[in-house]
Amino acid sequence: MADKRYHDENLFRRYEGNPILTPDKWPYPVNTVFNPAAAQAGAQTVLLVRVEDRFGVSHLTVARSKDGKTGWAVDKSPTLPPDPENYPEEILGIEDPRITWLPELKVWAVTYTSFSTDGPLVSLATTKDFKRFRRLGPVLRPVDKDAALFPRRIGGSWVMIHRPVLSPSQPAHMWMSFSPDLKHWGDFKIFMRTRGGNAWDGAKLGLCPQPLETPEGWLILYHGVRETCSSSIYRVGLALLDLKEPWKVKRRSRSWVLAPLAPYEKFGDVGDVFFSGGWIHDKASDELRVYYGGADTCVALATAGMKDVLSYIKKCPAG
Repeated sequence: MADKRYHDENLFRRYEGNPILTPDKWPYPVNTVFNPAAAQAGAQTVLLVRVEDRFGVSHLTVARSKDGKTGWAVDKSPTLPPDPENYPEEILGIEDPRITWLPELKVWAVTYTSFSTDGPLVSLATTKDFKRFRRLGPVLRPVDKDAALFPRRIGGSWVMIHRPVLSPSQPAHMWMSFSPDLKHWGDFKIFMRTRGGNAWDGAKLGLCPQPLETPEGWLILYHGVRETCSSSIYRVGLALLDLKEPWKVKRRSRSWVLAPLAPYEKFGDVGDVFFSGGWIHDKASDELRVYYGGADTCVALATAGMKDVLSYIKKCPAG
């Protein structure tokens, strides 16, 4: 069933049990829980949740569920806390992870934002069980965030989408970078730009979860930011990238597909924020589950049929 009270369109449906994770359900004292990455690890759905403590520093904690909707078991203590003694770029916390399975290496790659004293930057870690993590350290310099890897090499290189901010006065576009070894990155290029003006994605863009490979192309979900006189509004849209040359945008939704409408999305530590870092495609049921943070305070779920999503994006304008 879906919560029908706050539909901004008919493609995605909010889960009637939203929000699925809240601070009061956490096994230790926290301020907020939000912006999870997601992975299907065997029979379990794993969420790697951003958790902000009561000082204001974020860490990552795992929550597991058999059906991806109910019965969440949360680790009793932080799963991946900041380690500023060995990784000084993590001194102000670690935030907003994305998870990609890399079949070639047989590991999960976790990209996340390390918040250094010089601003946020992209760090990378790997894991096989979501219990033990191997940090590879920072891979992109500040100011940069909203990064995720493609699951396989393209043209012989690993590929990462990310969102640098070159100047506070400039729009923040989405970039793509390439690496031979997951450590050294180059050949940087912008592949998707903000629309500018009063557009819902006019001020900033950022990748949401990891790209999903489909017969039609690489499917991505991205957030767009509109700056208003009083605040920023975070909504999400879809795009389809070319399979062989993913820096070529085939289709891009003109309007958002999900926006902060429900109370748990509009009101919280940071209001009017719909921010996703994780999705899972259940191929058996064709259900696409999008996990997201509402108002930087809670974790919620929206679902759609993958066939419906692909049908929608193929009708959108060329990128």
